Amino acid sequence: MRIPVLITGLFLAAGCGGEESAGTVLPAGSDLRVGDVQGSGDTSPYAGTDVSIRGVVSGDFQYGDSDQRRNLGGFYVLGEPDGNAASSDGIFVFDGTNPSVDVDVGDTVEVTGTVQEFFGETQIEASALRVTGSAEVAATPINLPTAASVENSDGRRVADLERYEGMLVEVTVTLTVTLLRYLGRFGEVTLAEGGRQYQFTNGHRPDADGYRAHREALARRSIILDDGLREQNPGTIHYLESDTGYSIRVGDTLSGLTGNLRYSRGAGSDGVETWRLMPTARPEFVATNPRPGAASIAGDVRVGAFNVLNFFTTLDAGGNTCGPENSSCRGADSIAEYERQLAKTTTALLSSGADVLGLTELENNANASLQALVDALNARAAAAEFAYVDTGVIYNDVIKAGLIYRNTVVTPVGPFTLLDSSIDPRFNEDRNRPALAQAFEVNATGARFSVVVNHLKSKGSSCESEGDPNLGDGQGNCNLARTNAAAALADWVQTDPTGSGDADYLVIGDMNAYHLEDPIEAMREGGLVNLLDGTEAPYSFVFDSQSGALDHALATASLAGQVAETIEWHINADEPPALDYNLDFDRDPSLFDGTTPYRFSDHDPVLVGLDLVP
Repeated sequence: MRIPVLITGLFLAAGCGGEESAGTVLPAGSDLRVGDVQGSGDTSPYAGTDVSIRGVVSGDFQYGDSDQRRNLGGFYVLGEPDGNAASSDGIFVFDGTNPSVDVDVGDTVEVTGTVQEFFGETQIEASALRVTGSAEVAATPINLPTAASVENSDGRRVADLERYEGMLVEVTVTLTVTLLRYLGRFGEVTLAEGGRQYQFTNGHRPDADGYRAHREALARRSIILDDGLREQNPGTIHYLESDTGYSIRVGDTLSGLTGNLRYSRGAGSDGVETWRLMPTARPEFVATNPRPGAASIAGDVRVGAFNVLNFFTTLDAGGNTCGPENSSCRGADSIAEYERQLAKTTTALLSSGADVLGLTELENNANASLQALVDALNARAAAAEFAYVDTGVIYNDVIKAGLIYRNTVVTPVGPFTLLDSSIDPRFNEDRNRPALAQAFEVNATGARFSVVVNHLKSKGSSCESEGDPNLGDGQGNCNLARTNAAAALADWVQTDPTGSGDADYLVIGDMNAYHLEDPIEAMREGGLVNLLDGTEAPYSFVFDSQSGALDHALATASLAGQVAETIEWHINADEPPALDYNLDFDRDPSLFDGTTPYRFSDHDPVLVGLDLVP
C-alpha cells in the first residue's frame, strides 16, 4: 500500500513498490499498448488490474539512483502510438524508494505491474522490470491554450491535456511566468500562454458571466513547471543563479519547454490539482521583465504608498499578542528575521526618493514600529531628516496606517485626523482600517497639500453574515464594505478634514480593490481622479497567477493638475517570495540581500511626483 505524502509541489508515494526483477520476461502476447492502459477517459479501464507494457523511457525520475536532481520514485515510459487521439501514449511507472533496476532515458523496457489512479494520474506500480535495449525518444509538440478546460476535484477549471498525460511533450508557444509563490519551497513556476495574465476586474467592470469566461480562458492557457524533486526547500533553487546575476521575475518568458506531463495535486494547503511539466532539459528563461533600478520620478515633492508587509517590532514568536484586542502578532518570528526585514524595508524606502511615505501593515502600537523605521532611515541618511506623524494606537486592529516624512522638504500643518464611522457611518472601521489624513507645507514654497493613507478590507475573509457576499463577479469577498468606505472617503476629503485651507488632497494606499472594481469607481464618481488611469494595464500585486492594481493614488481635482508623474515601482510583486526576509521552512539565509529593495513586500509601491503651486 502506498501512502500519499505532500512533499514537493506534487503528492508523491512514500511506500513500497512491488518486487522488481531484471530477469523477468513478459509472457508472449501478454502485453498491452500504453494507450490501451491509459484509455480515452480520465481514468484507466484497467485500474486495479495487473498489466504488462513495453516502451522507451522518456523521463528518469527514479529515487535513489545516480541522478539526484529528480526523484519522484519512478520514470515515464512512452509506448508505440495506438492511433487513438483521445488516449495518451505515455505513463508513469512507480518503482519506489529503492529501485532494483536503474533506468536511463532512451532505455527500452518491459514493465509488469498494477494500474492505479494516483491523485488523478494513471500509474503502473511495477512488480517486474526489464531493460531490453535502447531507442530514440522524441517529444510530441503541444500548444496552449487548449481547446477546452475540465473541472478538477476542487471545482476549479484546468486545461484539458488528458490525451498527453505521461508523455514527453514540447510546448511550441512562448510562455510567460505568471506566479512564483511556490518557487522557493516547492520548485514550482506557473506559466501561461499569451503574456502576463491580469485579474478580470483590473480591465473590466465586474460581471459574473465575464468572470467565468475569464477563468475558463486562464485555465486553458496555464501550466506549472515543476522541478521534479520530492524535497521541500531544495538546497538549490532553480532560476535564482547568483553566478549569472539573473533572478526570475513574473513577466519573464520561456520558449521550447520540454518535459514529461504529469497530473497531480500541488503542495501546500491550497495546492492546485492540475497539469505539471517535469522538465527533461534545463529551461532557459529570457529576462523579458528586467528589474527596475532606484526610483526616479519627476516633481518637487514626492509621495509614496508602501505596504510594508506586516512590519512589527513585537516578534511573532508564538503566544505573543499585539494590538488593542490582543490579536496574534504578525511579521518577523525572530530577531534575525526582524533585522532582515528592517534592513530591506529601509533600503526600499530610501531608494524610492519619497519625501512623504504613507505606510500600511504597520504594527498598531504606540509608535514603536514607526520609530524603528525612522531611526533606521536617519542612520543611513545624510542627516536626521526623517520624522513620523505621532498617531499612537489607532482603533483596535492589529495593524494600522502611518506617515513618515522628510522634514527637510515638508512640515506637518495641524494635527492628523481620522475617518471612521463616527464621521461617516458608511465607513466601517471594524472592516476597514481608519483612514489617516495629515496636511503638509512645502518648506521651500509654502504650498500646502494633504495626504490620506488607507487600507480597506481585504478579499480574504467573508462578510456574508453582514449581507455582503461574494457575488462571483470578480470582486471577491466584502466588496460592499470597501465600496461604502470608498464613497465615504471621497466625500470626506472634499470637506478639507485636515483644516489646511487647501483643496489639494492625495488619497493613497492599499485599497484591496482592482482598477475597475466598485470601490475605485465610487471614488471616481466622488470626484477623485485616479492617477493610474493613464497607465496601460496597471498592477501592484500578483495573486492566483494574475496581476492587478490593489494599490492606488487618487487626487482631488485641484491637485490632479499639479501631478508631475505617477509610477508603480515594480520591485516586489514580480519577485519570488524566496527573496524576502522570512527564514521559514529552513530557507537558505544567503538568498537574502538587504542592500537591494527587491521583495521587501508583496505589494509594489505607488509613487507620485508633485509640482505644487503655492
